[in-house]
Amino acid sequence: MFLNFNGEVHEEGVALLRADNRGFRYGDGLFETMLVRQGKVRLGGYHLDRLTGGMRLLRLEFPRQESKQPFCLDMLEGQIAELCGRNGHGALVRARLTVFRRSGGLYNGPEREADYILQTGTVGEGLGWQDEGLTLGVFPDGQKACDAYSGIKSNNYQLSTQAGMFARERSWDDCLLLNSYGRVAETAVANIWWVKGGLIYTPPLSEGCVAGVMRRLLLEALPAAGYTVREEPVAPEGLAGAAEVFISNAIRGVQWVRNLEGAEYGCRVAAAIRDEIIQKI
Repeated sequence: MFLNFNGEVHEEGVALLRADNRGFRYGDGLFETMLVRQGKVRLGGYHLDRLTGGMRLLRLEFPRQESKQPFCLDMLEGQIAELCGRNGHGALVRARLTVFRRSGGLYNGPEREADYILQTGTVGEGLGWQDEGLTLGVFPDGQKACDAYSGIKSNNYQLSTQAGMFARERSWDDCLLLNSYGRVAETAVANIWWVKGGLIYTPPLSEGCVAGVMRRLLLEALPAAGYTVREEPVAPEGLAGAAEVFISNAIRGVQWVRNLEGAEYGCRVAAAIRDEIIQKI
């Protein structure tokens, strides 16, 4: 298998990072996980917007070299295509771009220049629509902050990793992450939505959720499709009275939740969103 490091292809087993790498030491960076179909990144413009916005927030910049074109979507898709060819990957691919500060040293590294690693892999089973629905619980051992950094896809992913392990130990498909106010932020891997009184709701970014690219698409596409959408905070118990709960992310699209902490839900609206919006992008 091969990966791309700063625009150059290497075998995955080759040592490329130093022991004082800031991404390893401090989680000093961010990442994008993208669905690639026939060489094109689904919602590629949204991914690039989130990446560049997050890099500005973290004071990161790709090195400027006259001999190389600026980092853009065409460049990213070209590098993904090259990597897929080397790895023998097909028409449907999962790509991950990890960006981190170049300098090593102590926590207050002054450098803005960033390195990146691009990897590709096959899309695993179980990431599409699940007819039987998902089972979710609530992660009790950590909370998401509500601040300027909570919306980025940070390399400091420990809370979501622990939540995912907690869910797996209980045979859940995913679990809710709460924020510092005890309200619902998101799940370990996705943004969350619920349907109540004929309206569709999702927590606002101020509740600590990641600024998901699929979340952004749905906030734009759902009103155009005739749905009423509201961004409102919700406590975990507030979801018990919902008619439906579903999640969204860049790889999975939307998936419906059948059971959350014993509450049972339907999937009529979620299935319509899948058919009317997700399958057309």
